[in-house]
Amino acid sequence: MQLSYRDSGVDIQAGNDLVKRIQSFTQGIGGFAGTYPLGDGRLLAATTDGVGTKLELAQRTGRLEGLGQDLVGMCVNDLITIGARPLFFLDYYACGRLDVDQAETVIRSIQKACVESNCLLLGGETAEMPGFYADKVFDLAGFAVGLVDEEKLINGQNLEAGDLIFGIPSSGPHSNGYSLIRRILQACPDEFSQIQLSQLLEPTRLYVKPVMGLLDLGLPIKAMAHITGGGWENLERVLPSGRSLDLDWNAWKLPALFRHLQQVGGVQEEEMRRTFNCGFGMALFLSPLEAERLQSLLPEVVQLGKVA
Repeated sequence: MQLSYRDSGVDIQAGNDLVKRIQSFTQGIGGFAGTYPLGDGRLLAATTDGVGTKLELAQRTGRLEGLGQDLVGMCVNDLITIGARPLFFLDYYACGRLDVDQAETVIRSIQKACVESNCLLLGGETAEMPGFYADKVFDLAGFAVGLVDEEKLINGQNLEAGDLIFGIPSSGPHSNGYSLIRRILQACPDEFSQIQLSQLLEPTRLYVKPVMGLLDLGLPIKAMAHITGGGWENLERVLPSGRSLDLDWNAWKLPALFRHLQQVGGVQEEEMRRTFNCGFGMALFLSPLEAERLQSLLPEVVQLGKVA
């Protein structure tokens, strides 16, 4: 057996093609977060995202407690890549028939993740749509808004050849690649232990506190990339024209859960890198002169390569 993300029904290239098409008639589409000038030197920043088909695995196993953190994490982790500090969050909960206990569990998780991300759960929408969603089935979307001084905006435009790339470890697959994960589970259900199933449902790590902590201490981060859908191609999104990535794939060992998915599903190395975060959810780009300081402030970071 040799599986790919496309085999599971997800075409990353189609998504990339759509972004290229809509860039011709939209403004600022394609980055991790969009901005709106307030006219006083500050920018309002906004992001939106969902949890993807991790929802199906969580609903099928009855393990819903981490889904709110997944939702918040997917949004605020995008927001901070440009240096924006999260302000507030809105959620959208859509279902076939409202299960109050189920919805409360998810929203409590959202609220807890907002507190951890130093932002306010400002409101949301609960939509009951019988005949469109099946009973007991629900979908989630989230919207995060933040603020950044225009002069402190992080956009990667001053990246130079030789700048270093560091990764902050992930808590697992986060909320990406689950159509492929579910396809592997479907094909080989006996190959996964209960511990591994729990690891697959580990909520997305929230990077707000460590990243904003570095910025508050004045560390001059030149660019950041949230490693989500599309895997390591996300790092290319912050590169200015004429720059490329020189990644050292031997700089770390693929975590055991990802190795197991790769072996059981027969997933090729390139496909792993294009689908999963492979152990790192956030990438930081900065001058080699700042490397020692970064490592002293955040010892868990790993040098992944450099800008070429």
